[in-house]
Amino acid sequence: MDNFLKNIYLPSKDSHKGQNGRLLIIGGSHLFHSASLWSLKVASRIVDLVHYSSIPENNKIVQKLKEEFRDGIVVPRSEIDNYIQEDDCILIGPGMVRTENPKSEIRNPNLNEILEIEDEGLQTYYLTKYLLQKYPQKRWVIDAGALQMMEPAWIPANAILTPHHLEFKRLFGRDYTPQLVGEEAKKHNCIILVKGKQDIVCSPKECKTIKGGNAGMTKGGTGDVLAGLVSALYCKNDPFLSATAASYINKKAGEDLFKKMGYFFNASDLADQIPQTMNKLLL
Repeated sequence: MDNFLKNIYLPSKDSHKGQNGRLLIIGGSHLFHSASLWSLKVASRIVDLVHYSSIPENNKIVQKLKEEFRDGIVVPRSEIDNYIQEDDCILIGPGMVRTENPKSEIRNPNLNEILEIEDEGLQTYYLTKYLLQKYPQKRWVIDAGALQMMEPAWIPANAILTPHHLEFKRLFGRDYTPQLVGEEAKKHNCIILVKGKQDIVCSPKECKTIKGGNAGMTKGGTGDVLAGLVSALYCKNDPFLSATAASYINKKAGEDLFKKMGYFFNASDLADQIPQTMNKLLL
């Protein structure tokens, strides 16, 4: 076992439901149904309780699949304020869409006004802004659509951001380099996990390069699986450990799949493999 993995939280034998992590996932859209479900699938194997909040169509899909994650609860977006306060960590962004022009005449809308916005990209912009600014003290993992629509000034302290190279440039206005990842993490007091052939994870104090994986992990949805893994670990671990361990485990799971399937696996296969790889690495 790599030394840093020994610090990962594991449930005690006498723990009770709810003590081993409570996660809220906010994601999905009419265009992207599967992304947030991949995050949900992997996270539900790790934490005790997952609250899932998406558009009504996706909520209905999850209701039908509820037996797969047992303790999951589908939450209407109109009620997410209540669940944010009680959950350990919030993942926002998988499957949410963006718009090229987030400008509008809306000034500081409340949650109900945001949910009435018909343009889903514009709704992503305002929902992300509303939640990050209202609950900066919470543990946040910001991914995909939310990451693409947010502004750096909204980044809460100790949040984990999971961009690929182009999302990094879009958010910070600078071409990606490993050195810049560390600079932006320090500037915004956050953790940045840049996904790539080699993942780079930086906190304000240190950076780590995570090698491994293979070309089978370039398929759509594998980033959503990683976001679910990061957020599940962040429920009970510090942010830098959560991001580095998730990156490492994710790549090792891809390597385990390669031994069985070559490059011919998808995001669902990866989500199914991660618990098996974690069992091998952590227990």
